[in-house]
Amino acid sequence: MTRSKWKSPFVDYNLFINILKKKKYIKTRSRSTIILPNFIGLTISVYNGCRYKNLHITEKMIGHKLGEFVFTRKVGKIHTINKKK
Repeated sequence: MTRSKWKSPFVDYNLFINILKKKKYIKTRSRSTIILPNFIGLTISVYNGCRYKNLHITEKMIGHKLGEFVFTRKVGKIHTINKKK
């Protein structure tokens, strides 16, 4: 479900203030923040539930949410073969 058109895009207040202050290292837990054109070229550390993952913002990411690019689950499964003794 998308956000209503009459509302502005959601951006976490603390994250936006850190970006305006031109901080060098930005950490956030707000995965629902929408990426704005002001974010281009920044590297933001986004929390995935276990650890912080670095995310470099590019032009193609505008309009998407931060959480779309930082996965919360391990990709793929490793199957082990039990050898008979």
